[in-house]
Amino acid sequence: MPSAESSHLSLGVCSWSLQVTSIPELNRLLAELGVKATQIACGDPHHAAWDEGDAMPRAAREADFVMTGAMLGFPGEDYTTPQTIKETGGFGPVPLRRERMDRLRWALGRTEDLGLSDLMLHAGFIPEPGQPDRDAFLDTLREAGRLAAEQGITLAFETGQEPAELLRATLDELASPSLKVNFDPANMLLYDMGDPIKAVELLGPDIRSVHLKDARRPTTPGHWGEEVPLGRGEVDFPRFLAALKSIGFDGPMLIEREVGDQPARIRDIDHGLAFVKHLLANS
Repeated sequence: MPSAESSHLSLGVCSWSLQVTSIPELNRLLAELGVKATQIACGDPHHAAWDEGDAMPRAAREADFVMTGAMLGFPGEDYTTPQTIKETGGFGPVPLRRERMDRLRWALGRTEDLGLSDLMLHAGFIPEPGQPDRDAFLDTLREAGRLAAEQGITLAFETGQEPAELLRATLDELASPSLKVNFDPANMLLYDMGDPIKAVELLGPDIRSVHLKDARRPTTPGHWGEEVPLGRGEVDFPRFLAALKSIGFDGPMLIEREVGDQPARIRDIDHGLAFVKHLLANS
């Protein structure tokens, strides 16, 4: 991980967390928060529909902020409960795989138009070895990796919907240099999928970017955990940042906040930026 001073240059905010609908609004809020880096939504119902439409990439390239990567969400993903997202998320639903591969092609084109080399997404719930759909699911991920490689883009799967051991085994089996990880420690708590610190050690070589988010584990099986402002949950951020440093991570770290109205989110993000900067300065 870079020094505290240079880390501030790669410390930013996910665009959808600010609930913006236009590039000027995103530009203004990032400036007010005192950061330039952002992971930007491609443009979809889950991660912001842009007023600029097809002109969004040019407007974003001409803005004052720095984009570290793009994020794709699929129409029809339902995050109401862990079960609904298991049934609807990523490349999980077999009848939607072809449609979602087409959406991925579109997102790869948009990522290229944005001048970016990284595209983040949730792959969906990865079947365990021995489960009937695993081979077909991995074939889908291989195809996604092939399409990304053809355009010189890296796909980074977000953590949380499976234990790190399963994601590690899957990446090893796929052996695709274009398939990597967007690491979110809070997702592992929200889905109750293991220890995020140990997960850093397992996934370290493949971590391309990090979402900074905090949460508490669910108290009832089958329910969500609770997302909370940074430093108020169960992610041990001093240990988490130390773990990133130990693997030599030097990529972007973007604060993600997905609950609350826009003013509440901005307050929480502002708090989170100060919290992380303090930890970096004293690490």
